[in-house]
Amino acid sequence: MAGERILHKELSERIIDDKKAASFFKDKMVVASSGFTKSGDSKAVLSALVQRAQTDPLKITLMTGASLGHGTDGALAAAKLLHLRLPFQVDTVLRKAINDGEVLFIDQHLGETANLLKANNFPKIDIAILEAAKIQEDGSIIPTTSVGNSAAFAALADKIIIELNTSVSLDIIGVHDICSPGEYPNRSEIHIVEANSRVGTIAIPIEVDKVIGIVLTDKKDSPAEIAPADETTKAIAKHLVGFFNDEIKKGNLTKSLMPLQAGIGKVANAVLNGFIEGDFENLTMYSEVLQDSTFDLLDSGKLNFASGSSITVSEEYYHKVFDNFDKYRNKIILRPQDISNAAEVIRRLGVISINTALECDIYGNVNSTHIAGTNMMNGIGGSGDFARNAYLSVFVTQSIAKGGKITSIVPMVSHVDHTEHDVDIIVTEQGLADLRGLAPRQRAKIIIENCAHPSYRSYLLDYFDRACERGGQTPHLLEEAFDIYKDLREKGTMAKQIFS
Repeated sequence: MAGERILHKELSERIIDDKKAASFFKDKMVVASSGFTKSGDSKAVLSALVQRAQTDPLKITLMTGASLGHGTDGALAAAKLLHLRLPFQVDTVLRKAINDGEVLFIDQHLGETANLLKANNFPKIDIAILEAAKIQEDGSIIPTTSVGNSAAFAALADKIIIELNTSVSLDIIGVHDICSPGEYPNRSEIHIVEANSRVGTIAIPIEVDKVIGIVLTDKKDSPAEIAPADETTKAIAKHLVGFFNDEIKKGNLTKSLMPLQAGIGKVANAVLNGFIEGDFENLTMYSEVLQDSTFDLLDSGKLNFASGSSITVSEEYYHKVFDNFDKYRNKIILRPQDISNAAEVIRRLGVISINTALECDIYGNVNSTHIAGTNMMNGIGGSGDFARNAYLSVFVTQSIAKGGKITSIVPMVSHVDHTEHDVDIIVTEQGLADLRGLAPRQRAKIIIENCAHPSYRSYLLDYFDRACERGGQTPHLLEEAFDIYKDLREKGTMAKQIFS
C-alpha cells in the first residue's frame, strides 16, 4: 500500500513508527500540525507524543489550521504538554485549561496565521507534522481532507514529519488548489474571480531534506458532531431565506445570490439546508468548511460548486461523500486557509457570510468567542475574515440560552469580536434585523423589536429609552450595561432584571 503512495525513492526509505517520531520533539519546541476543523489532522504523532509525556514531561507551542480531532487537543492539555496554543480549538478539556490559565491561547483570524508566520511575528517552527494521501515523484505531498495552513508550515518549518494516511482514497488527488500570494512587500494578487477558479497546483511543495520521517496511518477523520435542526434553528433559517427572497424581488440579488460562506454547527447547517427549500438556483460557495449541508445542497442541484479549506462531515456523510467521491470531485476545491479566507478574494467575489454569534448588543456589536466576557468558548475562527469583507455579513443566534436564563441580545456585549461596522444582518428565531443604512438609535429599536426574546424585550427597551434620555450618538448607561452579567454570576440567571 505504501509503495503506490510514496513515489519518491529517497523518501520511501524514511518510514518510521510513531514512537520514533515522538522522540524528535524537545522541550520548548514550536510545533505545527496540519488539521482544520477535525479534518486532515495528525492522528499518530501527536498521540504518541502524549504517551511519551507520561514519563518524559515537556511543553510545546502548538499551531494548526484550526481544531484537531480524536480528542487530541484535550489529551495534549491533560498531559500538560501545551504551553501555547493557536489559532482555534473546540475541545472541552483544552478549553478549561485555557480558561484556568494553564495553557496560553492566541485567538486569531484564521486567514492571518500564515501571513504572521511569514512576517516572522512568531518563533520559527521547529517541526511540522503534515498529513498526506500521497507523496509525488518530486517529494511534494497531496493533502487529505483539508489544506489549512499546511502549505505555509511546509515552507517555514525546519523539519517535517509526514503522516501518510492510507485510509484516504487516492481519488482525492486533483481536488486541492495550492498557491501562495507570496510575502510582503512583494505579494501578488490572487487571481480567483469565481468560486471555481483554479490558480495553483494539486500538491504542496516539500524540501526533501527537511523530512525526518514518514509515519503510516490508516485512521479516518473524527466525525463532525452536528445536532439535527430543531424548531429554533428552522425558524432562523426561515427568516433568512425570506430575507433573501425579498432581496431577489427588489432586484438586489438574483436567484443565484452571491457566493455563500457559513460557519460550522447546527445553526449554520440548518440555514444552508433552508436554501434547498427556497426558490434558488446555480448557487456557489466560497467558504472554509464544506460540511453536511454543503453536500445536501450539491445533491439537491441548487449548489453548483463549493470552495473551502476542509471537508468536515458527520460519520454518515463521510461514507456518503467518500464512497461516491467521483460524484463530487469536480464540484469542490480545497485551498490553503490564507486563500479561502483572503480579504481580497472575499470582497471581489461579493461573498454572503453567515456566522454564529454568542451574543449581540442592541447596536449590532457581536461577541462570538467569550462567555460572559472572560471565558473562551472556541475562537473567532474565520468569521472576522468574512464579516469585515463580505457583501452581506449575517450573524445568527438563538435569542435565549439555558432555558431563558440568558439573553443573547444584551445592552452591551461583554466582549467585542465584530463591531457594528461589520455587521449587516442579525437573525434569531424571533425575527431578522436589517441594519444596513441605519444609525445606532435606529438599529437598537429594530434589533430589540425583531430579535430579542419577548421575556427580555421590555427590559432592553427600558434600558434604551433611559440611555437616550442621557444622550449620545450611541446611548448607554455604563453603570448598568453589565448588570445582567453580575446577576448571572450571582443568581445564575439574567432574568432577575425582568422582575426587579
